[in-house]
Amino acid sequence: MESQPPRIRVAISGGGLAGASLIQALLKHPQLDVHIFESAPMFKEAGMAIGVTRNALTALDLLGSAAVKALENAGAVPMRGVRFLLAQGDKPGTVLDEVDYDSSGNKRLTSIVHRADFLRELLSSVPQDRMHPSKKLSNITTDADSDEVTMHFTDGTVHKTDILIGADGIHSTVRKFILGEDDPASAPRNTGVWTAMTLQPYAQARANIGTEAVDLDSPFEHSWIGKGSFVMHNLLSKGQLVQFVIAARDRTEGKADEWHRLVSSEEIKSAVQGWPDHLVKAIDALLCAQPTRPAMYLWDHAPARRYVSGPVCIMGDAAHATTPWQGSGGGMSLEDSMILSSLLGEVKTAAEAKVALGVYDHVRRARTQRIVQSSRETGEILLGGDEVDAYLREPGSFLHRWEFILDLDVERHRDDALRELHAALNEAHQTS
Repeated sequence: MESQPPRIRVAISGGGLAGASLIQALLKHPQLDVHIFESAPMFKEAGMAIGVTRNALTALDLLGSAAVKALENAGAVPMRGVRFLLAQGDKPGTVLDEVDYDSSGNKRLTSIVHRADFLRELLSSVPQDRMHPSKKLSNITTDADSDEVTMHFTDGTVHKTDILIGADGIHSTVRKFILGEDDPASAPRNTGVWTAMTLQPYAQARANIGTEAVDLDSPFEHSWIGKGSFVMHNLLSKGQLVQFVIAARDRTEGKADEWHRLVSSEEIKSAVQGWPDHLVKAIDALLCAQPTRPAMYLWDHAPARRYVSGPVCIMGDAAHATTPWQGSGGGMSLEDSMILSSLLGEVKTAAEAKVALGVYDHVRRARTQRIVQSSRETGEILLGGDEVDAYLREPGSFLHRWEFILDLDVERHRDDALRELHAALNEAHQTS
């Protein structure tokens, strides 16, 4: 009887949405021995809700029914449409652009879901013996002869693996290993924009924002564009909660390396001075009840020259942390998981898995880095940049900025990656 090759050891560093969606998809492949490591004492997410746009919804479909069910169980609310409006200028309330998909369900747009709820559902089916909390990665070493990877943790323990996938977020240790500490792209960059948010019960949000703007029977995401400021609201948690977010350019003498700050109610009110009265009242009620509110700066990554080094790769925010202006950070992570799980599901040895990582780098890097740059540029517009006037002169043109993101043929993207993998494996077998 022909002996079976040893199982391929795969380690995922980072227990957020990227790592969770990946391990769920990889566990179905019997040739893979997969474990996930999280630096915090618990696997948990924090921060804003995310939009799972049409392309990412298709990636979820391809990841499998369990991933689709996880989104549903997390209380995701499908948006019927999105609407961008001017908050200042000659005609406040003017619609810059909008899309309205009726309830027939012929075309999906985006679903809004709370990060923590989605993570909980994604991990609900992962065996406990595959999940390792309180494992903060401090260093990575590789064996020059065998390519075996050793993960060194701050608690003094180690874990040996054939393949290491860094899903360890914007502060990624794995990214620094791949690029080198001295590479400027190894560390994130501050955009100089802060954001603060609140989650409000549906009834309270409707009373403050308006019954037409907040309507579970006709759920829309609304975005208001000011001069150096921006407000957005949408629904999540099966319509029980409304997310209300403000973002603005920093007017303080903040430091470039700061991640968090307190923003005063006076600064929030100043950011929306001259906005329509109903919005000013809503912002006052929802965001200014306390003298200060926690805020965080928006950061992203400069383009990395590679996502892979031998048996080590990065995905999600570790590879391409982005600003939230086009709602694509979570979606890119789900696409990454779909491509990586499709490729690794095809391989039979650790050597073949390394080839798969190279294909992943080739098919994912250009798309994700284009989205990061596009999001940065879109943020300039949504904060009232000069391009707003040009889009006003061409009604219906602003949402074209999202077409290359949403309208990707995700299934073809996967099939192209698989064809490239099979070609590379055939070539490697012929030359060995």
